Amino acid sequence: MAKALTVKAIEALKPQNVRQEIPDGGLSGLYIIVQPSGALSWAIRYRFDGRPKKFTVGAYPAYGLAQAREAASKALREVSEGRDPATEKMLRRTIQKEEEGAASKLVKDVLDDFVKRHVEVKNRPSTINENKRIIEAYIKPKWGNRHIASITRADASKLIDDVAARAPVMANRVLALLRKFFNWCVDRDILDASPMSKRIQPPAQETSRDHILTDDEIRWLWKACNKQGPPFGSLVKLLLLTAQRRNEVAKAKRKEFSLAGNDQLWTIPKHRAKNKKEHFVPLPSFVIEVIEEIPETESALLLTTTGTTPISGFSKGKTVIAADMLAFARLEAAERGEDPAGVIIERWTLHDLRRTAASGMARLGTPVHVVEAALNHRSGAIKGVSRVYNRYEYFEEKREALTAWADHVKQLTLVKD
Repeated sequence: MAKALTVKAIEALKPQNVRQEIPDGGLSGLYIIVQPSGALSWAIRYRFDGRPKKFTVGAYPAYGLAQAREAASKALREVSEGRDPATEKMLRRTIQKEEEGAASKLVKDVLDDFVKRHVEVKNRPSTINENKRIIEAYIKPKWGNRHIASITRADASKLIDDVAARAPVMANRVLALLRKFFNWCVDRDILDASPMSKRIQPPAQETSRDHILTDDEIRWLWKACNKQGPPFGSLVKLLLLTAQRRNEVAKAKRKEFSLAGNDQLWTIPKHRAKNKKEHFVPLPSFVIEVIEEIPETESALLLTTTGTTPISGFSKGKTVIAADMLAFARLEAAERGEDPAGVIIERWTLHDLRRTAASGMARLGTPVHVVEAALNHRSGAIKGVSRVYNRYEYFEEKREALTAWADHVKQLTLVKD
């Protein structure tokens, strides 16, 4: 009698020169199919009207062991009710093809359908744009004109390796998207099995996010913010220059800013600070210029679109700026005689601007405890009695650090402008 399959046993299966059918002792009639290519799929064998029949459940690991048994049990119940699951599946597939017409099976066309029917339906705007970018930059150029059924696991591995040679973290993103794409193809009966059913290891090990923008990216960001204008363009500029948290900037009130005299200052009250500690942010002249670009209204808020509530829609606004950044970068590439399509900007977040500012100040020679003070961040660099009595929080040092950083950013914005 066949033994009940386990996940460990399935993962240990090795392909051979011939196709294998391995029965699952946990459910009579269920088999896992091992192709010579290494692709795994589930099927059931049964009799209907006195004749042997086969029904393909789906690919592994899209269908795990428990899911395969559940789907197989449902199909076998249909047999006991006098229904043929294989015939009904064929009928559904015929109806689907009639509805969709003679759809192209070129990879580029199937990808377009995947974006329309899955990516744009299941994801938020920022993820939709990122997935589209990956498809256009990495997948279509390699496979676009190939038939979807011609893609093998070796093709997928080579594509991932090629991307990893230049951008290991991006290779992880491409790998994840390809898994979703091929599983979707199997679910829609475009493919019988995914070429990636046998696991491909991510090329890069990721822990916490540590992305910072390069000087070129800062320059493109600034151009994009100028194009966007207030209030969102101003928000992004202030996040980059002041190194403060998103909500602390977005919900800032004009009365918190002292712009007169020689001691310009932004006071973030403790009830708005994340660590519940009042924070004093020195304002370099370049920051004052950004604030003065923001039109004054009757609102108490510095940044608002409604006049009564703080600025919102961060994902949408950031997506527009990211798209404009890429457009400026590609324009510069074209002016240099390079291929604009080859220009890629790694995905970034608004929080990365705070990290970029902190890294920039450190790069300009600011000691770590001063950077922490500028960020209103408690990480333990200042301890004991020094922490108790150092209540002025290195104000002049913070002003010097933020001024040096603002001057650096300003110099970047003057290049190729």
